[in-house]
Amino acid sequence: MRALPDSFPDKPDDMFGRDVEWMELAAFAADDRPGATLGVVSGRRRQGKTFLLRALCEATGGFYFAADEATDGESLHQIGAGLGAHLKLPSALRFGSWREVFDALLALGTDRPVTVVIDEFPYLARANPGLPSILQNAIAPRRAEREGSRSRLLLCGSAMTFMGTLLAGNAPLRGRAGLELVVPTLDYQLAAQFWNVTDPVLAVKVHAVVGGTPAYRREFARDDTPADTVDFDGWIQRTVLNPASPLFREARYLLAAESELHDLGLYHSVLAAIAGGNTTRGAIGTYTGRKSGDLAHPLNVLMDCGLVHRRPDAFRDNRSTYEIAEPLVTFYHAVMRPIWSDLSHTRTPARLWARSQPRFTANVLGPHFEQLCRHWARYFAREDIVGGFPARVESGTVNDPGNKKTWQVDVVVFGTGADDRETILAIGEAKWHETMGMGHLERLRRIRGLLTAQGRRGAAAARLLCFSGAGFSPELTDEAARSGDIRLLTPADLYTGTLLARTSPSARAARRPWRLRPRHLARQGSRAGAVGFPGRSVVNCRCRRGR
Repeated sequence: MRALPDSFPDKPDDMFGRDVEWMELAAFAADDRPGATLGVVSGRRRQGKTFLLRALCEATGGFYFAADEATDGESLHQIGAGLGAHLKLPSALRFGSWREVFDALLALGTDRPVTVVIDEFPYLARANPGLPSILQNAIAPRRAEREGSRSRLLLCGSAMTFMGTLLAGNAPLRGRAGLELVVPTLDYQLAAQFWNVTDPVLAVKVHAVVGGTPAYRREFARDDTPADTVDFDGWIQRTVLNPASPLFREARYLLAAESELHDLGLYHSVLAAIAGGNTTRGAIGTYTGRKSGDLAHPLNVLMDCGLVHRRPDAFRDNRSTYEIAEPLVTFYHAVMRPIWSDLSHTRTPARLWARSQPRFTANVLGPHFEQLCRHWARYFAREDIVGGFPARVESGTVNDPGNKKTWQVDVVVFGTGADDRETILAIGEAKWHETMGMGHLERLRRIRGLLTAQGRRGAAAARLLCFSGAGFSPELTDEAARSGDIRLLTPADLYTGTLLARTSPSARAARRPWRLRPRHLARQGSRAGAVGFPGRSVVNCRCRRGR
Protein backbone atom coordinates (compact mmCIF):
# COMPACT_ATOMS: atom_id res chain seq x y z
CA MET A 1 0.00 0.00 0.00
CA ARG A 2 1.42 3.35 -1.06
CA ALA A 3 1.93 5.90 1.74
CA LEU A 4 -0.07 9.12 1.67
CA PRO A 5 1.58 12.53 1.39
CA ASP A 6 1.68 14.49 4.64
CA SER A 7 -0.58 17.15 3.17
CA PHE A 8 -3.37 14.74 2.31
CA PRO A 9 -6.44 15.19 4.59
CA ASP A 10 -7.40 12.54 7.08
CA LYS A 11 -10.40 10.31 6.71
CA PRO A 12 -13.60 12.22 7.61
CA ASP A 13 -14.66 11.93 11.24
CA ASP A 14 -18.18 10.81 10.32
CA MET A 15 -16.94 7.84 8.31
CA PHE A 16 -17.10 4.53 10.20
CA GLY A 17 -14.40 2.00 9.36
CA ARG A 18 -13.35 1.86 5.71
CA ASP A 19 -9.74 2.63 6.64
CA VAL A 20 -8.34 0.39 3.91
CA GLU A 21 -10.68 1.72 1.25
CA TRP A 22 -9.96 5.36 2.17
CA MET A 23 -6.21 4.75 2.14
CA GLU A 24 -6.33 3.13 -1.30
CA LEU A 25 -8.53 5.85 -2.79
CA ALA A 26 -6.50 8.63 -1.18
CA ALA A 27 -3.23 7.20 -2.48
CA PHE A 28 -4.72 6.89 -5.97
CA ALA A 29 -6.06 10.45 -5.94
CA ALA A 30 -2.84 11.96 -4.55
CA ASP A 31 -0.53 10.26 -7.06
CA ASP A 32 1.54 13.16 -8.43
CA ARG A 33 3.09 11.36 -11.38
CA PRO A 34 2.33 12.67 -14.89
CA GLY A 35 -0.31 10.92 -16.95
CA ALA A 36 -4.00 10.38 -16.29
CA THR A 37 -4.97 7.17 -14.48
CA LEU A 38 -8.13 5.10 -14.24
CA GLY A 39 -9.65 3.32 -11.26
CA VAL A 40 -12.75 1.16 -10.86
CA VAL A 41 -14.80 1.04 -7.64
CA SER A 42 -17.60 -1.50 -7.26
CA GLY A 43 -19.65 -3.28 -4.62
CA ARG A 44 -23.23 -4.13 -3.83
CA ARG A 45 -25.66 -1.30 -3.18
CA ARG A 46 -25.91 0.40 0.23
CA GLN A 47 -22.25 -0.24 1.16
CA GLY A 48 -21.24 3.43 1.20
CA LYS A 49 -19.41 3.73 -2.13
CA THR A 50 -21.03 7.06 -2.96
CA PHE A 51 -20.30 8.35 0.55
CA LEU A 52 -16.64 7.38 0.13
CA LEU A 53 -16.26 8.97 -3.29
CA ARG A 54 -18.12 12.17 -2.43
CA ALA A 55 -15.92 12.56 0.65
CA LEU A 56 -12.84 12.01 -1.51
CA CYS A 57 -13.93 14.71 -3.97
CA GLU A 58 -14.69 17.11 -1.13
CA ALA A 59 -11.27 16.48 0.40
CA THR A 60 -9.38 16.95 -2.87
CA GLY A 61 -11.50 19.55 -4.63
CA GLY A 62 -12.40 16.98 -7.27
CA PHE A 63 -15.34 16.64 -9.66
CA TYR A 64 -18.17 14.22 -8.83
CA PHE A 65 -20.89 13.24 -11.30
CA ALA A 66 -23.70 10.78 -10.57
CA ALA A 67 -25.39 9.42 -13.68
CA ASP A 68 -29.13 8.89 -13.96
CA GLU A 69 -31.10 6.33 -15.90
CA ALA A 70 -31.44 8.47 -19.00
CA THR A 71 -30.86 8.61 -22.74
CA ASP A 72 -27.35 9.15 -24.02
CA GLY A 73 -28.16 12.69 -25.11
CA GLU A 74 -29.61 13.70 -21.75
CA SER A 75 -26.59 12.25 -19.93
CA LEU A 76 -24.28 14.38 -22.10
CA HIS A 77 -26.34 17.44 -21.16
CA GLN A 78 -26.26 16.54 -17.45
CA ILE A 79 -22.51 16.04 -17.25
CA GLY A 80 -21.99 19.27 -19.19
CA ALA A 81 -24.13 21.13 -16.66
CA GLY A 82 -22.31 19.49 -13.76
CA LEU A 83 -18.87 20.27 -15.13
CA GLY A 84 -19.87 23.86 -15.87
CA ALA A 85 -21.03 24.31 -12.28
CA HIS A 86 -17.80 22.74 -10.98
CA LEU A 87 -15.74 25.18 -13.02
CA LYS A 88 -18.01 28.06 -11.93
CA LEU A 89 -18.85 28.93 -15.51
CA PRO A 90 -21.83 31.19 -16.26
CA SER A 91 -23.54 28.42 -18.27
CA ALA A 92 -23.40 24.69 -18.86
CA LEU A 93 -20.84 23.15 -21.19
CA ARG A 94 -22.28 21.60 -24.34
CA PHE A 95 -20.82 18.29 -25.52
CA GLY A 96 -21.59 16.53 -28.77
CA SER A 97 -19.90 13.25 -27.88
CA TRP A 98 -18.38 11.33 -24.99
CA ARG A 99 -14.92 11.75 -26.49
CA GLU A 100 -15.30 15.48 -25.92
CA VAL A 101 -16.45 14.79 -22.35
CA PHE A 102 -13.43 12.63 -21.54
CA ASP A 103 -11.04 15.16 -23.03
CA ALA A 104 -12.63 17.86 -20.86
CA LEU A 105 -12.25 15.65 -17.80
CA LEU A 106 -8.61 15.02 -18.66
CA ALA A 107 -8.08 18.77 -18.99
CA LEU A 108 -9.10 19.21 -15.33
CA GLY A 109 -5.81 17.65 -14.30
CA THR A 110 -3.49 19.82 -16.36
CA ASP A 111 -1.88 21.58 -13.38
CA ARG A 112 -2.29 19.08 -10.51
CA PRO A 113 -3.80 15.70 -9.62
CA VAL A 114 -7.59 16.07 -9.74
CA THR A 115 -10.07 13.44 -8.63
CA VAL A 116 -12.81 12.81 -11.21
CA VAL A 117 -15.64 10.45 -10.23
CA ILE A 118 -18.34 9.07 -12.53
CA ASP A 119 -20.81 7.28 -10.28
CA GLU A 120 -23.45 4.84 -11.56
CA PHE A 121 -21.36 4.24 -14.67
CA PRO A 122 -23.50 1.21 -15.71
CA TYR A 123 -26.40 3.60 -16.41
CA LEU A 124 -24.27 5.44 -18.97
CA ALA A 125 -22.99 2.22 -20.54
CA ARG A 126 -26.50 0.84 -20.83
CA ALA A 127 -27.54 3.86 -22.90
CA ASN A 128 -24.25 3.84 -24.87
CA PRO A 129 -22.65 0.35 -24.93
CA GLY A 130 -19.60 1.74 -26.72
CA LEU A 131 -18.62 3.95 -23.80
CA PRO A 132 -15.84 1.68 -22.46
CA SER A 133 -14.23 1.64 -25.90
CA ILE A 134 -14.45 5.43 -26.16
CA LEU A 135 -12.79 5.75 -22.77
CA GLN A 136 -10.12 3.23 -23.80
CA ASN A 137 -9.16 5.45 -26.72
CA ALA A 138 -9.28 8.63 -24.61
CA ILE A 139 -6.67 7.28 -22.17
CA ALA A 140 -4.59 5.41 -24.73
CA PRO A 141 -0.81 5.44 -24.10
CA ARG A 142 1.13 8.33 -25.68
CA ARG A 143 -2.06 10.25 -26.44
CA ALA A 144 -1.24 13.90 -25.77
CA GLU A 145 -4.43 14.63 -23.80
CA ARG A 146 -3.72 11.71 -21.51
CA GLU A 147 0.03 12.27 -21.11
CA GLY A 148 -0.45 15.95 -20.27
CA SER A 149 -3.06 15.26 -17.62
CA ARG A 150 -3.00 14.13 -13.99
CA SER A 151 -6.72 13.48 -13.72
CA ARG A 152 -7.50 10.51 -11.47
CA LEU A 153 -10.64 9.08 -13.08
CA LEU A 154 -12.77 6.73 -10.96
CA LEU A 155 -15.68 4.76 -12.41
CA CYS A 156 -18.17 3.45 -9.85
CA GLY A 157 -21.17 1.16 -10.05
CA SER A 158 -23.30 -1.31 -8.12
CA ALA A 159 -24.36 -3.60 -10.96
CA MET A 160 -21.89 -6.33 -10.08
CA THR A 161 -22.50 -8.40 -13.20
CA PHE A 162 -21.46 -5.40 -15.32
CA MET A 163 -18.70 -3.99 -13.14
CA GLY A 164 -17.12 -7.43 -12.77
CA THR A 165 -16.56 -7.65 -16.52
CA LEU A 166 -15.36 -4.07 -17.04
CA LEU A 167 -11.68 -5.04 -16.67
CA ALA A 168 -11.96 -8.75 -17.44
CA GLY A 169 -10.99 -10.91 -20.41
CA ASN A 170 -11.04 -9.00 -23.68
CA ALA A 171 -12.88 -5.98 -22.29
CA PRO A 172 -11.74 -2.66 -23.80
CA LEU A 173 -10.53 -1.29 -20.46
CA ARG A 174 -8.54 -4.37 -19.48
CA GLY A 175 -5.00 -3.29 -18.60
CA ARG A 176 -5.95 0.39 -18.40
CA ALA A 177 -6.82 0.61 -14.69
CA GLY A 178 -4.40 1.34 -11.86
CA LEU A 179 -6.94 0.60 -9.12
CA GLU A 180 -9.69 -2.00 -8.81
CA LEU A 181 -11.45 -1.69 -5.47
CA VAL A 182 -14.42 -3.75 -4.28
CA VAL A 183 -16.16 -2.17 -1.28
CA PRO A 184 -17.45 -5.09 0.81
CA THR A 185 -20.02 -5.28 3.56
CA LEU A 186 -18.73 -4.71 7.08
CA ASP A 187 -17.67 -7.99 8.66
CA TYR A 188 -19.69 -9.25 11.61
CA GLN A 189 -17.39 -7.74 14.25
CA LEU A 190 -17.39 -4.27 12.69
CA ALA A 191 -21.14 -4.56 12.09
CA ALA A 192 -21.72 -5.09 15.82
CA GLN A 193 -19.78 -1.91 16.58
CA PHE A 194 -21.61 -0.02 13.86
CA TRP A 195 -25.01 -1.02 15.28
CA ASN A 196 -23.83 -0.21 18.84
CA VAL A 197 -24.61 -3.76 19.94
CA THR A 198 -22.61 -4.84 22.98
CA ASP A 199 -24.23 -8.20 23.77
CA PRO A 200 -22.66 -11.00 21.68
CA VAL A 201 -25.86 -13.07 21.48
CA LEU A 202 -27.78 -10.02 20.28
CA ALA A 203 -24.97 -9.19 17.86
CA VAL A 204 -25.31 -12.62 16.19
CA LYS A 205 -29.08 -12.19 15.89
CA VAL A 206 -28.86 -8.69 14.42
CA HIS A 207 -26.18 -9.73 11.93
CA ALA A 208 -28.27 -12.75 10.90
CA VAL A 209 -30.99 -10.33 9.80
CA VAL A 210 -29.31 -7.21 8.39
CA GLY A 211 -25.68 -8.29 7.93
CA GLY A 212 -23.04 -5.59 7.58
CA THR A 213 -24.65 -3.15 5.14
CA PRO A 214 -24.18 0.37 6.57
CA ALA A 215 -27.24 1.96 4.98
CA TYR A 216 -29.58 -0.45 6.71
CA ARG A 217 -28.96 1.31 10.00
CA ARG A 218 -28.51 4.94 8.97
CA GLU A 219 -31.11 5.39 6.23
CA PHE A 220 -33.40 2.36 6.35
CA ALA A 221 -33.85 1.84 10.11
CA ARG A 222 -33.25 5.53 10.92
CA ASP A 223 -30.79 4.56 13.67
CA ASP A 224 -33.36 2.33 15.39
CA THR A 225 -31.19 -0.31 17.07
CA PRO A 226 -32.31 -3.03 19.52
CA ALA A 227 -31.63 -1.96 23.10
CA ASP A 228 -31.03 -5.52 24.33
CA THR A 229 -32.03 -9.13 23.65
CA VAL A 230 -35.50 -8.49 25.07
CA ASP A 231 -36.01 -5.65 22.58
CA PHE A 232 -34.88 -7.78 19.62
CA ASP A 233 -38.40 -9.03 18.82
CA GLY A 234 -39.79 -5.50 19.00
CA TRP A 235 -36.98 -4.20 16.80
CA ILE A 236 -37.71 -6.85 14.15
CA GLN A 237 -41.36 -5.80 14.12
CA ARG A 238 -40.52 -2.09 13.97
CA THR A 239 -38.11 -2.44 11.05
CA VAL A 240 -37.81 -5.52 8.83
CA LEU A 241 -41.40 -6.74 9.32
CA ASN A 242 -42.89 -3.24 9.12
CA PRO A 243 -44.44 -2.55 5.67
CA ALA A 244 -43.68 1.16 6.17
CA SER A 245 -39.93 0.49 6.54
CA PRO A 246 -37.67 0.37 3.46
CA LEU A 247 -36.15 -2.81 4.91
CA PHE A 248 -39.47 -4.59 4.36
CA ARG A 249 -39.01 -4.76 0.55
CA GLU A 250 -35.24 -4.37 0.30
CA ALA A 251 -34.52 -8.06 -0.39
CA ARG A 252 -36.86 -8.00 -3.38
CA TYR A 253 -35.29 -4.80 -4.71
CA LEU A 254 -31.76 -6.24 -4.48
CA LEU A 255 -32.65 -8.72 -7.22
CA ALA A 256 -34.56 -6.21 -9.32
CA ALA A 257 -31.52 -3.88 -9.33
CA GLU A 258 -29.40 -6.41 -11.26
CA SER A 259 -29.91 -5.91 -14.99
CA GLU A 260 -28.71 -9.44 -15.85
CA LEU A 261 -31.49 -11.13 -13.85
CA HIS A 262 -34.24 -11.49 -16.42
CA ASP A 263 -36.30 -14.37 -15.00
CA LEU A 264 -36.76 -13.03 -11.47
CA GLY A 265 -39.10 -15.86 -10.52
CA LEU A 266 -36.39 -18.45 -11.16
CA TYR A 267 -33.80 -16.52 -9.16
CA HIS A 268 -36.18 -16.06 -6.24
CA SER A 269 -36.91 -19.80 -6.31
CA VAL A 270 -33.19 -20.64 -6.28
CA LEU A 271 -32.63 -18.33 -3.31
CA ALA A 272 -35.67 -19.77 -1.53
CA ALA A 273 -34.27 -23.27 -2.02
CA ILE A 274 -30.92 -22.32 -0.48
CA ALA A 275 -32.61 -20.47 2.39
CA GLY A 276 -34.65 -23.60 3.05
CA GLY A 277 -31.55 -25.73 3.52
CA ASN A 278 -31.29 -27.11 -0.03
CA THR A 279 -27.68 -26.16 -0.53
CA THR A 280 -26.42 -28.61 -3.19
CA ARG A 281 -27.17 -28.16 -6.88
CA GLY A 282 -29.17 -31.39 -6.93
CA ALA A 283 -31.27 -30.34 -3.94
CA ILE A 284 -31.86 -26.90 -5.48
CA GLY A 285 -32.96 -28.58 -8.70
CA THR A 286 -35.41 -30.80 -6.84
CA TYR A 287 -36.87 -27.81 -5.00
CA THR A 288 -37.25 -25.65 -8.12
CA GLY A 289 -38.32 -28.46 -10.43
CA ARG A 290 -35.36 -27.89 -12.73
CA LYS A 291 -32.59 -30.23 -13.83
CA SER A 292 -29.39 -29.59 -11.91
CA GLY A 293 -27.53 -28.91 -15.15
CA ASP A 294 -30.00 -26.13 -16.01
CA LEU A 295 -29.10 -24.30 -12.80
CA ALA A 296 -25.50 -23.58 -13.75
CA HIS A 297 -26.36 -20.25 -15.39
CA PRO A 298 -28.64 -18.80 -12.68
CA LEU A 299 -26.24 -19.87 -9.93
CA ASN A 300 -23.30 -18.31 -11.78
CA VAL A 301 -25.22 -15.07 -12.28
CA LEU A 302 -26.17 -14.94 -8.59
CA MET A 303 -22.51 -15.49 -7.70
CA ASP A 304 -21.45 -12.72 -10.10
CA CYS A 305 -23.96 -10.43 -8.36
CA GLY A 306 -22.40 -11.24 -4.99
CA LEU A 307 -25.67 -12.66 -3.67
CA VAL A 308 -24.59 -16.32 -3.52
CA HIS A 309 -21.29 -18.01 -2.65
CA ARG A 310 -20.13 -21.47 -3.62
CA ARG A 311 -18.33 -23.42 -0.92
CA PRO A 312 -16.24 -26.46 -1.91
CA ASP A 313 -16.52 -29.51 0.30
CA ALA A 314 -13.49 -29.87 2.56
CA PHE A 315 -13.07 -33.58 1.80
CA ARG A 316 -14.89 -34.31 -1.48
CA ASP A 317 -13.58 -32.59 -4.59
CA ASN A 318 -16.72 -33.33 -6.60
CA ARG A 319 -19.13 -31.79 -4.10
CA SER A 320 -19.93 -28.21 -3.23
CA THR A 321 -22.67 -26.28 -1.48
CA TYR A 322 -24.15 -22.84 -1.96
CA GLU A 323 -24.97 -20.20 0.64
CA ILE A 324 -26.63 -16.79 0.41
CA ALA A 325 -24.18 -13.94 0.94
CA GLU A 326 -26.68 -11.29 2.06
CA PRO A 327 -28.34 -12.15 5.39
CA LEU A 328 -31.38 -9.99 4.65
CA VAL A 329 -32.09 -12.10 1.55
CA THR A 330 -31.93 -15.26 3.65
CA PHE A 331 -34.27 -13.74 6.23
CA TYR A 332 -36.71 -12.68 3.52
CA HIS A 333 -36.90 -16.08 1.86
CA ALA A 334 -36.90 -18.13 5.06
CA VAL A 335 -39.23 -15.97 7.17
CA MET A 336 -41.02 -13.28 5.17
CA ARG A 337 -41.79 -14.78 1.76
CA PRO A 338 -43.93 -17.68 3.10
CA ILE A 339 -46.22 -15.17 4.90
CA TRP A 340 -45.77 -12.17 2.60
CA SER A 341 -49.46 -11.51 2.02
CA ASP A 342 -50.23 -11.66 5.75
CA LEU A 343 -47.32 -9.33 6.55
CA SER A 344 -48.49 -6.82 3.94
CA HIS A 345 -52.01 -6.60 5.38
CA THR A 346 -51.61 -7.09 9.13
CA ARG A 347 -51.90 -4.23 11.59
CA THR A 348 -49.28 -5.72 13.87
CA PRO A 349 -46.77 -8.43 12.94
CA ALA A 350 -46.37 -9.71 16.53
CA ARG A 351 -48.40 -12.91 16.04
CA LEU A 352 -46.86 -13.60 12.64
CA TRP A 353 -43.37 -13.15 14.07
CA ALA A 354 -44.17 -15.48 16.99
CA ARG A 355 -45.27 -18.16 14.52
CA SER A 356 -42.12 -17.65 12.45
CA GLN A 357 -39.66 -18.01 15.34
CA PRO A 358 -38.96 -21.76 14.73
CA ARG A 359 -38.20 -21.05 11.05
CA PHE A 360 -35.97 -18.14 12.03
CA THR A 361 -33.99 -20.27 14.47
CA ALA A 362 -33.65 -23.32 12.20
CA ASN A 363 -33.19 -21.73 8.77
CA VAL A 364 -31.58 -18.37 9.60
CA LEU A 365 -29.83 -18.31 12.97
CA GLY A 366 -28.43 -21.85 12.89
CA PRO A 367 -26.80 -21.68 9.43
CA HIS A 368 -25.66 -18.10 10.03
CA PHE A 369 -23.96 -19.05 13.29
CA GLU A 370 -22.06 -21.76 11.39
CA GLN A 371 -20.90 -19.15 8.86
CA LEU A 372 -19.70 -16.83 11.62
CA CYS A 373 -17.80 -19.68 13.27
CA ARG A 374 -16.00 -20.45 10.01
CA HIS A 375 -15.23 -16.77 9.48
CA TRP A 376 -13.88 -16.46 13.01
CA ALA A 377 -11.72 -19.56 12.61
CA ARG A 378 -10.28 -18.26 9.35
CA TYR A 379 -9.63 -14.62 10.19
CA PHE A 380 -9.70 -14.05 13.95
CA ALA A 381 -8.77 -17.26 15.81
CA ARG A 382 -5.36 -17.35 17.43
CA GLU A 383 -2.95 -20.05 16.38
CA ASP A 384 -2.87 -21.65 19.82
CA ILE A 385 -6.63 -22.16 19.63
CA VAL A 386 -6.88 -23.95 16.29
CA GLY A 387 -3.43 -25.52 16.37
CA GLY A 388 -1.65 -23.38 13.80
CA PHE A 389 -2.11 -20.63 11.25
CA PRO A 390 -5.41 -21.14 9.37
CA ALA A 391 -4.91 -21.17 5.60
CA ARG A 392 -8.39 -22.36 4.65
CA VAL A 393 -11.66 -23.03 6.47
CA GLU A 394 -14.53 -24.99 4.95
CA SER A 395 -17.39 -27.27 5.87
CA GLY A 396 -17.33 -30.86 4.72
CA THR A 397 -18.84 -34.33 4.66
CA VAL A 398 -17.18 -37.54 5.82
CA ASN A 399 -18.34 -41.04 4.84
CA ASP A 400 -18.73 -43.59 7.63
CA PRO A 401 -18.81 -47.02 5.92
CA GLY A 402 -19.13 -48.88 9.23
CA ASN A 403 -22.35 -47.11 10.18
CA LYS A 404 -23.47 -46.62 6.56
CA LYS A 405 -23.96 -42.88 7.00
CA THR A 406 -22.38 -39.54 6.18
CA TRP A 407 -21.27 -37.04 8.82
CA GLN A 408 -21.53 -33.29 8.29
CA VAL A 409 -18.63 -31.22 9.65
CA ASP A 410 -19.49 -27.55 10.21
CA VAL A 411 -15.93 -26.23 10.58
CA VAL A 412 -12.75 -27.71 9.10
CA VAL A 413 -9.58 -25.67 9.62
CA PHE A 414 -6.65 -26.37 7.30
CA GLY A 415 -3.09 -25.14 7.66
CA THR A 416 0.06 -25.51 5.61
CA GLY A 417 3.01 -27.57 6.80
CA ALA A 418 6.70 -26.83 6.38
CA ASP A 419 6.61 -28.79 3.11
CA ASP A 420 3.70 -26.62 1.83
CA ARG A 421 1.31 -29.55 2.04
CA GLU A 422 -2.15 -28.93 3.44
CA THR A 423 -2.84 -30.35 6.88
CA ILE A 424 -5.94 -30.50 9.08
CA LEU A 425 -5.59 -28.32 12.18
CA ALA A 426 -9.05 -28.59 13.71
CA ILE A 427 -12.60 -29.77 13.12
CA GLY A 428 -15.65 -28.29 14.80
CA GLU A 429 -19.39 -28.38 15.27
CA ALA A 430 -21.65 -25.37 15.73
CA LYS A 431 -25.05 -25.42 17.47
CA TRP A 432 -26.92 -22.20 18.06
CA HIS A 433 -30.01 -23.30 19.99
CA GLU A 434 -28.74 -26.54 21.50
CA THR A 435 -26.73 -27.21 24.62
CA MET A 436 -23.72 -29.23 23.55
CA GLY A 437 -22.88 -32.37 25.50
CA MET A 438 -20.81 -35.51 25.37
CA GLY A 439 -22.77 -36.78 22.37
CA HIS A 440 -21.50 -33.92 20.26
CA LEU A 441 -17.94 -34.52 21.43
CA GLU A 442 -18.11 -38.24 20.66
CA ARG A 443 -19.40 -37.36 17.21
CA LEU A 444 -16.37 -35.15 16.59
CA ARG A 445 -14.05 -37.85 17.89
CA ARG A 446 -15.68 -40.38 15.56
CA ILE A 447 -15.17 -38.05 12.61
CA ARG A 448 -11.56 -37.44 13.59
CA GLY A 449 -11.01 -41.20 13.71
CA LEU A 450 -12.54 -41.64 10.25
CA LEU A 451 -10.32 -38.90 8.81
CA THR A 452 -7.28 -40.51 10.44
CA ALA A 453 -8.21 -43.86 8.92
CA GLN A 454 -8.45 -42.18 5.50
CA GLY A 455 -4.87 -41.01 5.91
CA ARG A 456 -5.76 -37.32 6.07
CA ARG A 457 -2.66 -35.37 7.03
CA GLY A 458 -2.87 -33.91 10.56
CA ALA A 459 -6.22 -35.56 11.37
CA ALA A 460 -4.96 -37.60 14.31
CA ALA A 461 -3.88 -34.47 16.23
CA ALA A 462 -6.71 -32.19 15.09
CA ARG A 463 -8.24 -29.92 17.73
CA LEU A 464 -11.96 -30.39 18.47
CA LEU A 465 -13.92 -27.11 18.47
CA CYS A 466 -17.38 -26.95 20.05
CA PHE A 467 -19.29 -23.74 19.22
CA SER A 468 -22.57 -23.22 21.05
CA GLY A 469 -25.01 -20.38 21.50
CA ALA A 470 -26.79 -22.22 24.32
CA GLY A 471 -23.86 -23.42 26.44
CA PHE A 472 -22.33 -26.76 27.38
CA SER A 473 -23.28 -29.61 29.67
CA PRO A 474 -21.32 -30.10 32.92
CA GLU A 475 -19.95 -33.38 31.59
CA LEU A 476 -18.55 -31.75 28.46
CA THR A 477 -17.13 -28.89 30.53
CA ASP A 478 -15.34 -31.36 32.81
CA GLU A 479 -14.01 -33.34 29.84
CA ALA A 480 -12.67 -30.15 28.26
CA ALA A 481 -10.89 -29.36 31.52
CA ARG A 482 -9.16 -32.76 31.46
CA SER A 483 -8.34 -32.84 27.74
CA GLY A 484 -5.93 -30.53 25.98
CA ASP A 485 -7.45 -30.87 22.49
CA ILE A 486 -10.99 -29.58 23.16
CA ARG A 487 -12.05 -25.96 22.86
CA LEU A 488 -15.47 -24.72 24.05
CA LEU A 489 -16.49 -21.50 22.32
CA THR A 490 -19.50 -19.21 22.71
CA PRO A 491 -20.73 -16.12 20.84
CA ALA A 492 -18.71 -14.03 23.30
CA ASP A 493 -15.52 -15.62 21.96
CA LEU A 494 -16.43 -14.70 18.39
CA TYR A 495 -16.51 -11.05 19.43
CA THR A 496 -13.60 -11.00 21.87
CA GLY A 497 -12.05 -7.53 22.03
CA THR A 498 -14.59 -5.86 19.72
CA LEU A 499 -17.66 -5.17 21.86
CA LEU A 500 -17.92 -2.47 24.50
CA ALA A 501 -19.45 -4.56 27.28
CA ARG A 502 -17.50 -7.69 28.06
CA THR A 503 -18.22 -10.50 30.45
CA SER A 504 -15.71 -10.38 33.30
CA PRO A 505 -12.80 -12.81 33.00
CA SER A 506 -13.61 -14.36 36.38
CA ALA A 507 -17.20 -15.06 35.36
CA ARG A 508 -16.14 -16.59 32.08
CA ALA A 509 -13.48 -18.69 33.79
CA ALA A 510 -16.09 -20.00 36.21
CA ARG A 511 -18.41 -20.89 33.35
CA ARG A 512 -15.91 -23.10 31.58
CA PRO A 513 -12.31 -24.22 32.11
CA TRP A 514 -10.81 -22.77 28.96
CA ARG A 515 -11.30 -19.26 27.67
CA LEU A 516 -9.86 -16.80 25.21
CA ARG A 517 -7.75 -13.87 26.29
CA PRO A 518 -9.35 -10.63 25.02
CA ARG A 519 -7.77 -8.65 22.27
CA HIS A 520 -7.06 -5.22 23.67
CA LEU A 521 -6.88 -3.61 20.26
CA ALA A 522 -10.07 -3.86 18.23
CA ARG A 523 -9.56 -4.07 14.50
CA GLN A 524 -10.95 -0.93 12.97
CA GLY A 525 -10.06 -1.60 9.34
CA SER A 526 -12.54 -3.05 6.86
CA ARG A 527 -12.37 -6.77 6.36
CA ALA A 528 -14.07 -9.13 3.97
CA GLY A 529 -14.16 -12.86 4.31
CA ALA A 530 -16.39 -15.87 4.50
CA VAL A 531 -19.50 -14.01 5.50
CA GLY A 532 -19.19 -11.15 2.99
CA PHE A 533 -16.73 -12.26 0.33
CA PRO A 534 -15.46 -15.81 0.94
CA GLY A 535 -11.95 -16.65 -0.04
CA ARG A 536 -10.84 -13.03 -0.36
CA SER A 537 -8.33 -11.22 1.76
CA VAL A 538 -8.79 -8.05 3.79
CA VAL A 539 -10.25 -6.18 0.85
CA ASN A 540 -10.42 -7.12 -2.77
CA CYS A 541 -8.32 -4.40 -4.32
CA ARG A 542 -5.45 -4.42 -6.71
CA CYS A 543 -3.22 -1.39 -7.27
CA ARG A 544 -0.78 -1.29 -10.12
CA ARG A 545 1.97 1.29 -10.29
CA GLY A 546 2.12 1.31 -14.05
CA ARG A 547 -0.33 3.42 -16.01
